[in-house]
Amino acid sequence: MNGNLRVGSLFGIPFYINFSWFFILALITWDYGQDLSRAFPTLGNVTWLWGLAAALLLFVSVLAHELGHSWVALRQGIPVNSITLFIFGGLASLGEESKTPAEAFWVAVAGPIVSLVLFGLLTAIQITTPLAGPLAAILGLVATINLMLALFNLLPGLPLDGGNVLKAIVWKITGKQYRGVAFASRAGQALGWIGISLGLLNLLGISPIGNIWTILIGYFLLQNASRYSQAASIQEQLSGLTAADAVIANSPIVPGNLSLREFANQYIIGNPVSWQKYFVVDEAGYWIGEILVDSLKGIPTNDWWNVTVQELMQPKRDIEIVASSQPLLEVVNLLEQKKLPELAVLRENGSLLGLLEKTSIIQLMQNRSAAKATPVS
Repeated sequence: MNGNLRVGSLFGIPFYINFSWFFILALITWDYGQDLSRAFPTLGNVTWLWGLAAALLLFVSVLAHELGHSWVALRQGIPVNSITLFIFGGLASLGEESKTPAEAFWVAVAGPIVSLVLFGLLTAIQITTPLAGPLAAILGLVATINLMLALFNLLPGLPLDGGNVLKAIVWKITGKQYRGVAFASRAGQALGWIGISLGLLNLLGISPIGNIWTILIGYFLLQNASRYSQAASIQEQLSGLTAADAVIANSPIVPGNLSLREFANQYIIGNPVSWQKYFVVDEAGYWIGEILVDSLKGIPTNDWWNVTVQELMQPKRDIEIVASSQPLLEVVNLLEQKKLPELAVLRENGSLLGLLEKTSIIQLMQNRSAAKATPVS
């Protein structure tokens, strides 16, 4: 992963640390070490060690928060690609979306619940044990941070957990996931602008609330919420469409009973699309193999009338297959998750409808956008 360092794994989930994490680790170590030095002068030169311990415990808390999301996702059968710690906290990268609003809700609230449980446990330890000195101070700090982590993440706007809760609620009410994403992303953008505004007003001496970190966090929220908004727009455009809608026009499909001469005349010569490989189908339209255009070079042109495509074809290659009725949004997710260049689309009866690529989906969206923009006279 670019810019990230792998540091281990748990439950099969790889952990990464972004290089920005080391900056915030050093900053917390130094800053809290200074606080401990003032509070406990007898600690001497080892205060930085206590500061480092506090910083590491804070990031353990963030890791536990993300593991909460990951554990619930795994219980739902959702793969977790990784957990990454970076300057603004942590991120659990899930392999796919939850299938229902209720499942999305529980994935979202799992992290804050873990943080609240940690807050409760650390507070109980403080109350019930005779701890004192820097250890008690660190436990108090970590307890407070876990409470703040839970409450901040529950703010209702993407990309925060509260935004995912809001998304699940709107999804449940409207029955449309993209509407939940769109609504929660707008809320996230509003939170971002509020954070930036408070930070700027504080720097100008107008408001006692906010600082440079408020600006940075606000900017982070604004940027990520905008990405969610763009994703929601794409989801809306794809809503109601199926794989059949995005099949490439004039897909490279050729009947196996054609002679090579007929194949060359009808599909290769004068064809503006230079396909190098064609799907071969039988009389019923079922995919039975493939033929390379270059393979014709091995047959004398005088014999092209006597050799059929099926005689020269190769076995079917291992290509992902989807049903023509499969929602196009699911197809897009499949292409992205498996990094596939193309898919074969089959009709309900199993016959081959055509080829689908990312470019054909983009072309479909462009055509639909152009059609909406064209005024009706």
